Amino acid sequence: MRYFFIGIFLSLIGALVSIVIWDIEMVTTVTSSIGFFFIGIALIFSGVFISGDRMRANFATESAKNKMERNNISFRSALMGMPSLVVAILFYFLLN
Repeated sequence: MRYFFIGIFLSLIGALVSIVIWDIEMVTTVTSSIGFFFIGIALIFSGVFISGDRMRANFATESAKNKMERNNISFRSALMGMPSLVVAILFYFLLN
């Protein structure tokens, strides 16, 4: 739950910085960039971008501790990215 609140904090900071520095129309760009960054990290650590045989080889050679750590990083990154994407979608539909 802590990482979800960190994501909310990052999306609010991104929205406030984009309103102060640029304009309210840049909120969607800044917050979606933050969200896509963390979702990208989650996708990389989950192993989405590798082929099936490479994934099978990685699962066979990694320990249970490393597997759990990699899954935790992926889940926590996704939790941090989701609030920013929700804020970006809300501002997109409110502004248009």
